[in-house]
Amino acid sequence: MINKLTKIQTLAVFGLTAAILSACASGTTIRPGDSVDEAFEKSMELYENERYGDAADAFETVLSIGRGTEYARDAQYYLAKSYYNNNQFQIAASEFQRYSASHPRSERRTEAQFMEAMCYYNLSPRYQLDQSDTHRAIERFQLFIERNPDDELRADAEEKVDELRKKLAKKNYHAGRFYMQISEFEAAAIYFEETIDNYPETKWAERALADQIQAYVRYADNSIEERQEERYQKAVESFERYLQIFPRGENRERAERYHQRALDGISDAEGLASS
Repeated sequence: MINKLTKIQTLAVFGLTAAILSACASGTTIRPGDSVDEAFEKSMELYENERYGDAADAFETVLSIGRGTEYARDAQYYLAKSYYNNNQFQIAASEFQRYSASHPRSERRTEAQFMEAMCYYNLSPRYQLDQSDTHRAIERFQLFIERNPDDELRADAEEKVDELRKKLAKKNYHAGRFYMQISEFEAAAIYFEETIDNYPETKWAERALADQIQAYVRYADNSIEERQEERYQKAVESFERYLQIFPRGENRERAERYHQRALDGISDAEGLASS
């Protein structure tokens, strides 16, 4: 008897919960005949309750029935925010861009530009993968900084650019290391050069220049005798550059070791040439 009552009570609780949820859902459902302000109010209720998927659908409805109104402008903004908060960053980026383009005088335009960049920042993958979204994020942040030099979000944008550039430098550097591992020393030297030239402010530039010295030495070691001297000379030139840029670099000892090997290689090559 007790078990039977317990089951009945449980079913009653489930039924009451379902009824409450149904009532809540019906209260936020946009119905035919709702005015634009009613539809917007229901959309905002969904958004504030963090039901971002439902909110996005609702704001889309507001946009379709309220074109040209102030509600449509606000709906466009919250539509983008709904997608962003729902981790749908690709769609959110498009919606933030649409908001900025459609409402150039809006007080939210600056924030929308920053949030568009943040969408691509969130889409940026780990360094081993394709970095197209990383480049897009950097481009959007830099554009934001140029357009809004005095905005309070500028420091955050600059910090994000610095972080993303470090990721690109790391990718470039590790591409060079990969070519070192498979004994493609010329290709490795080229990737190290790109790291040094494009990302000189990062820690990867110092490592890349030290590794480039090693790459040219290994390249010369594995070359025919007629080409060895010029390739050892490239290692010497890279070392001189290292001393100019990173005189107290953490890899200086290793750089000096390979520099000496390059000098010895040049001496040996000159000896063979004169004999």
